Amino acid sequence: MASRMLVTHALPYANGSLHLGHMVESVQTDVFVRAMNAMGTECIFICADDTHGTPIEISARKAGVAPEEWIARIQREHAEDYKAFEIGFDLFYTTHSPENEQHTRRIYEALRADGAIEKRDVEQVYCSVDKRFLPDRYIRGECPVCGTKDQYGDSCENCGSTYEPTELKNPRCAICGNTNLERRTSPHYFVKLSKYQEWLRGWTRSEGRLQPEIRNFVDKWLAEPLRDWDISRDAPYFGFRIPGEETKYFYVWLDAPIGYLSSTDKWCQDHGRRVEEFWGADADCDLVHFIGKDIVYHHTLFWPAMLHAARWKEPARVHVHGMLTVEGAKMSKSRGTFLNVREYLDAGLDPEWLRYFYAANLGPTPSDIDLSFNELKNRVNGELLANVGNLANRALSLVWKNGGKLTRAASSDVFQQARTVEREISELYKRCDTRTVVQKVLEFSSSANQRLQAQKPWEKLKTDREAALEELTLAVNVARFCARWLAPIVPPDDLPLPLRAVSPLRLIEVLREKEPLKVFPEPEPRNPERVPEERTAVGGLPDRLADGPVRYVRAAVVDPDLVSAHDRAVGVDPFLVPGPGVAAEEVVRGDLLQRLGRFEEARAAFEAAAGLAGNKREQELMRRRAAEAMDTARV
Repeated sequence: MASRMLVTHALPYANGSLHLGHMVESVQTDVFVRAMNAMGTECIFICADDTHGTPIEISARKAGVAPEEWIARIQREHAEDYKAFEIGFDLFYTTHSPENEQHTRRIYEALRADGAIEKRDVEQVYCSVDKRFLPDRYIRGECPVCGTKDQYGDSCENCGSTYEPTELKNPRCAICGNTNLERRTSPHYFVKLSKYQEWLRGWTRSEGRLQPEIRNFVDKWLAEPLRDWDISRDAPYFGFRIPGEETKYFYVWLDAPIGYLSSTDKWCQDHGRRVEEFWGADADCDLVHFIGKDIVYHHTLFWPAMLHAARWKEPARVHVHGMLTVEGAKMSKSRGTFLNVREYLDAGLDPEWLRYFYAANLGPTPSDIDLSFNELKNRVNGELLANVGNLANRALSLVWKNGGKLTRAASSDVFQQARTVEREISELYKRCDTRTVVQKVLEFSSSANQRLQAQKPWEKLKTDREAALEELTLAVNVARFCARWLAPIVPPDDLPLPLRAVSPLRLIEVLREKEPLKVFPEPEPRNPERVPEERTAVGGLPDRLADGPVRYVRAAVVDPDLVSAHDRAVGVDPFLVPGPGVAAEEVVRGDLLQRLGRFEEARAAFEAAAGLAGNKREQELMRRRAAEAMDTARV
């Protein structure tokens, strides 16, 4: 393992909002980076918006703005969403940059010098209605390999095959729907990928480079001669012009991955470093890419071949995660299971819940994961709060009520166990097996909760104060360990309040048995508008740690401007969400459905909440919100 790491995740495309599927990769990568940094490895986290291609050119034209303005607008939105989920990029840049154009030309020239570039006429699909050649993403049809309908002109989402746009069956123009498409010839530039086939066989089979499932998948491609790769596109096109050409541009998939390199270069310029420290052929650095299953071909064949030809360092590891389904179904706008990040945030749902849920479900394999909002609620409430948070709350509340000082921990083998667990957890983080990390933390915390229940320090305080404080000190130490181990998943500032009081900054530190800990002052909420119940439960469900029933709790993310006129009319605090008396689950569900435009279902959810409401005022509020949903539908 090298002394430093350069970590990336796939570049989001600057033609739309981030959705919850994007966050699977972002959270997994961010957790890995935080863990590696905590273990003492310099780990730089680089990302950028992928900003070129026909879709962006067309979207900007429809919006009446220049492509540069369009991508700047999207980048601001993406940056805000990533910040909300505490994705800690060292740099979030853009591929439409002078650095990226420079590195793209250099790699192109290196490929040409290596004899890997060939120019030849190709037959393309042309739409006479739009008067343009149609790039692969603007032709839809049936996959020529497996027959799946409505596939793009370059690759199949079902079987993963790649092909030429002219090979699609029953093609149509994705811009205007024209099925009477022409075929015309135009000179294009190709990379002879087969030139690097033997080298790629060795590279993909190197130990630790790819997960076994992915290596087997790539082996199938390498078993056949690799096709030449078309790296050019005809004008009109938003991107970098090919040197010596007036109407030819580099295909976005050539310059997009180079954005990893060029963004690192930008970061190095800003921090007095040299890009060769990370990307030089002999650099003491491991390059690690996190990607989804849909872009394996590009990152395990195209990209390493480009780097190899240009004498840059190739990735040490390409980690592939599974896809996200929602409520057991593929994300789909028509089925209402396609949720944008902003819709999640605007509904008042907390990013930390999703960070925890994703991490608790992600293992080292590329298996898909399912987002169920009931499971999200149950896991946050039942694990993060009722288990780990409960331990810290029970112990610290007694400590604060009895002078706020800790003593030596009670005699136990807990510290030795913690050393073993910490070593195991460190290795699990390296393997991206956060699912097992969470399981081990919960087991460790459960054992401590059981001991606390058996020892009953709240009773011992009356008869043997010192022994009671020793038990509480031991419990606080365990909570401290758990908080440290969970810190990459739920950063310290996002932990439930009791855990924030015991969360240190580093994952690895020397654990000395019975070492007295410092005095722990009772923490203050970070935001004066939010009370300690702020992180008690998903959607405002009652705090399992609270002393009594909670009618209303502070929402994690609520914009007062989003509060309806009806809510203001009845005097609802815009920073509050309904407690259990008004069926919070139905209210949150109704909010989500209404923002998704599913007004009938939103009305039904609000009416269900009204039927379960605790008093007439709450019933009336929910009925008004149901009526408002249908009024919105009629506008």
